[in-house]
Amino acid sequence: MGRRQRRREPETARIESATHDGRGIAATEGKKVFIAGALPGEEVRFQRRKFRRNYDEAELLEVLEASPARIGARCAVFGRCGGCSLQHISEAAQRDIKQQALEDNFERIAQVQPGTWLEPVSGPAWHYRRRARLAVKDVHGKGRVLVGFRERHAPFITDMHRCEILAEPVHELIDPLSDLVGTLSIRARLPQVEVSVADNATALVFRVLDPPTADDEARFREFGERHDVRIYLQPGGLDSVGLCYPEMALGPLYYDLPEFDVRIAFDPVGFVQVNRDINQRMVHKAVEMLAPGPADRVLDLFCGIGNFSLPLARRSGEVLGAEGDAMLVKAAAANAALNGIDNASFRQADLGAIDGSEAWLRQGWDLVLLDPARSGAQEIAAHIDRIGPRRIVYVSCHPGTLARDAGVLVNEKGYRCESAGIIDMFPHTAHVESIAVFNK
Repeated sequence: MGRRQRRREPETARIESATHDGRGIAATEGKKVFIAGALPGEEVRFQRRKFRRNYDEAELLEVLEASPARIGARCAVFGRCGGCSLQHISEAAQRDIKQQALEDNFERIAQVQPGTWLEPVSGPAWHYRRRARLAVKDVHGKGRVLVGFRERHAPFITDMHRCEILAEPVHELIDPLSDLVGTLSIRARLPQVEVSVADNATALVFRVLDPPTADDEARFREFGERHDVRIYLQPGGLDSVGLCYPEMALGPLYYDLPEFDVRIAFDPVGFVQVNRDINQRMVHKAVEMLAPGPADRVLDLFCGIGNFSLPLARRSGEVLGAEGDAMLVKAAAANAALNGIDNASFRQADLGAIDGSEAWLRQGWDLVLLDPARSGAQEIAAHIDRIGPRRIVYVSCHPGTLARDAGVLVNEKGYRCESAGIIDMFPHTAHVESIAVFNK
């Protein structure tokens, strides 16, 4: 008991190494301690917050001897807020860390060496995040409503006043949102705000657990008018989202992919890539690497709302997009119609449960694009020989599952990994987005 009590007191240690997500590793009393925000070579004061069998997790209290690689964080609440984990490292060094994480996963899990490591796809590092979920809580002890991201080491909401990664204009709406909710009769019954910044408008979706009064609704409308944002209220599930201000929206939210003359409409609570500039560059890179011609038939698996499907349709003979979520399939088809694209079709399919016998998979697809969730595309890789594409471009949001699937494609299915590299979709966070191309 005494030993555990001592461990809850501040300790001092030298950081020996670091993980890809910005946690320094120290060894004390024969046990590893992961300390968020600490860099190799630094001497730090820390406090253990979570106790595991083989390691502990700790909060960085003070840097006693700083590494030359350390820089000043731009955000006033960095270290406490859980939204970012790498602001204390230069942007170039962040990309180096993520690239090393990708290379380590390829070597350790896939046992595959790509023919070429690509230059990182990078772009603006600040005010890039166009989709976010902000937590809301009326905190009597602080005398105000808190709006923001959760703290890194606790379930509390960070006491913040602006955000350096949220896209304009939402980055400066933290305090105005706090003030707004503080005036509502349902201030204790409004747990979150969904943010969507489109090319044509900004939308805020307020989750309301109790019906707002007429006065509440008037305050929502006044806020929307003053800050030029659309206001939606969500009393129940996703199908309950309704427009509060303005009375009639001037068309759907959308973003453009001007290189392909494509406009993608999306729902204010639907999934879109969070970084507008990086998404444009990622789509360009994926289409360039897949290199479709006018006679090629392309299969876009995990197609979402058509982010890759529609640009690919501009360059190929035919595109079929498949996706497990019926609402996304419907949205993708609507986006094809919106753009006058008639050589792209979409179908609903559980891509985690296919066995390769599906007729639509065996229709002579020349090229395949994969953009799965964190769980990867294990079943697709296992049955890729039944699809038989000559080239695969794999866009990944988790280097471990990409490496797992790359090992199957290369070591079991006769493909070679021509190139791979990172896409810096989430600067200042530990999230590693990447892309790889495989040729038969």
